Order: sequence, then structure tokens, then C-alpha cells
Amino acid sequence: KKEELFKGHYENCNFVSCNFHNQDLSNSKFTACVFEDCNLSTANLKNTALKTVVFKKCKLLGLNFSDCNPFLLSIGFESCVLDLSSFYKLRLKATVFESCKLQEVDFGEADLTSAIFDTCDLTRVIFKNTVLEKADFRTAYNFSIDPEINRIKKAKFSMIGLMGLLDKYGIEVNG
Repeated sequence: KKEELFKGHYENCNFVSCNFHNQDLSNSKFTACVFEDCNLSTANLKNTALKTVVFKKCKLLGLNFSDCNPFLLSIGFESCVLDLSSFYKLRLKATVFESCKLQEVDFGEADLTSAIFDTCDLTRVIFKNTVLEKADFRTAYNFSIDPEINRIKKAKFSMIGLMGLLDKYGIEVNG
């Protein structure tokens, strides 16, 4: 069943098991809200304000977070599926992605300084001209990051994850 969410300002709200698939959430404001076990796939986020919003166990396929109002944007994700979503050019400093599936997500030109990718699947994620300084990829997997076109100073990687920095060179490492 699809829920109807009216445009407005939602503060300190918990949305549990809601279906907002393909819904127009444009020009709405969410402050200190939690979405848990919700489906927001392909929702319209044009000028939507997300201030201290956490998504837990949500299906967020094809969301264009780049359309959100960037002012005070603060979001976090736990056990979410974000495949085919876009964070293009967003400032996402210290954003936490925990146990998420992020296949084919676009982080091009985003600022992910100090972001944490804890146990995340980053298959075919786009990192291009992305700021990844101090980001934590130690438990992330399936990523490919080109150090020549991204800023990765002081980013954290596991030994096995280093292969994701060498992909473009076609190097084989045995050990």
C-alpha cells in the first residue's frame, strides 16, 4: 500500500514501514527524522530539505539526492539499498553509510571528507573528482577508486582494499 505524504515540515518524526515509492516529496522539510523499513525508491527530492535524517533498512533505489536542498544537508544510512542513486556534487562530510548496498551510485564531484563506508558494497560506484580525504573504506568492498582523479589523502583502506586503488593499472597482486 502506498502512503500519501503531504508537503510540509516534518520535525522529530519516525516513519516506519511506509511506502513512498515514486512519490513527489519535493519542497518538503525533514528535520531530525528517521525513516525505518521504508521504500522511497525513485521519489522526487527536488528542493527537499534533509536535516539530520537517518534512513534504516530502507529501499532507496534511483534517488537523486543531488536534487535536495543542500543547506544543512545531514543524512545517514544503516542497512539500506541505494543502488543507482546520485549524490553528485553534494557536500557529505562525515556521512555514515553502514552495511549498505551502493551499486552504481554516483559520488562524482561530491565532498565525502571523513565519510565512513562500513561494510558497504560499492560495485561500479562512480568516484570522479571526489573528495575522499580521511574517508574510511577499511571494511568496504568491490570499489574502484582512481587516486589520480580523486583526493584521497589520509583515507583509510584495508590491505585487501588496496586492490580497489590499483584496478585501472591491471596489476596482479598475489600474497
